[in-house]
Amino acid sequence: MKLTDFNTTEERIEALKEKIVPFIERAQKHDEDGTFPFENFNDLKEIGYPALTIPTEYGGLGISLYEMLRMQETIAKVDGSTALSIGWHMGITKYLGENQIWNEEKYAAFAQDVLKTGALLNNAATEPATGSPTRGGRPETSAKKTTDGWVLNGRKTFTTLAPILDYFVVSASIEASDKVGNFLIKREKNGVEIEETWDSIAMRGTGSHDLVLENVHVNNDDLVQYLTPGNKPAAGWLLHIPACYLGIARAAQEYAIDFASNYSPNSIEGTISDLPNVKQKIGEMELRFMQSQHFLYSVARKWDESSEETREEMKPELGAVKLSVVNQAVEIVDLAMRITGARSLSKQNPLQRYYRDVRAGIHNPPMDDMTIIQLASTSIARQVDSK
Repeated sequence: MKLTDFNTTEERIEALKEKIVPFIERAQKHDEDGTFPFENFNDLKEIGYPALTIPTEYGGLGISLYEMLRMQETIAKVDGSTALSIGWHMGITKYLGENQIWNEEKYAAFAQDVLKTGALLNNAATEPATGSPTRGGRPETSAKKTTDGWVLNGRKTFTTLAPILDYFVVSASIEASDKVGNFLIKREKNGVEIEETWDSIAMRGTGSHDLVLENVHVNNDDLVQYLTPGNKPAAGWLLHIPACYLGIARAAQEYAIDFASNYSPNSIEGTISDLPNVKQKIGEMELRFMQSQHFLYSVARKWDESSEETREEMKPELGAVKLSVVNQAVEIVDLAMRITGARSLSKQNPLQRYYRDVRAGIHNPPMDDMTIIQLASTSIARQVDSK
């Protein structure tokens, strides 16, 4: 049964929970082996998950940002790598469709591929020399105009979902101009190669390998967007990042509570959950989770209900959510490990994976320093304007 067959958000989330139960055991195996969870994505395709953010006018369900984040958090609770990976496809697909970024015919063709086959897409923007694209570096990947299209050459790092992507949205500098464009490249194009470089100790199952382009020919209309450096619009869809790490934190919290409720050393009566110092940590975890959950989902609802003008004013809020939720998630996992003790470092214990995975969020965009500077500028401007 497809998720589109259900009428409400809660029904779809319950169906999703049932489908992803096997992800729990697979997560440990893929983490240990450093392999990609193809079977997880096949399961998500079976229930039509990749198409949920396709707008209704293109045949999808057009779910709200709030619902998308709820679902992403649900997946992350069982496998952070899978959640973060599919989150990029879900968010970008939503953003492109709602804002009509591409030529309508181009997006419609892509949307049909997602609906029929579960085709997956992600941006390929990061490069060794430029670092994160949020820092504004000009791509070294080049696009040269030909009589019938473009030829692209370059290398992209951190291409999440690389083993299974059907489409790459590649940023490239256009030769003989100061322009930068996004080019849509299908996986089967000659000259497209994946170099398996992903050796991170965190989010090992994301398959974030290097994308190598060698004389890749694309059509004229595969230049889908011109980019304006330093002028990025507000991106509510990027809240899939904190939603992912909140899910990981919830998994760690529940593991620690289960452990504390059942562990009874012979030095005490009852279980360690009765001890004041353990209760203190459990309470601190719950407080951090409540704060994060309310912040994340209140901003998501505001985004869903706001005009485009209001959304553009939400950049500081969006950055603040990411910073706050991710750092709270790191603290929740740390508290869970303090409750569980040294056994949390066992290779067989999921807490050590949660610990490694949750720290990856610190390095996802936007970066903490950029967010703090933006918040400072907003605060100063507000104070000046009020006088």
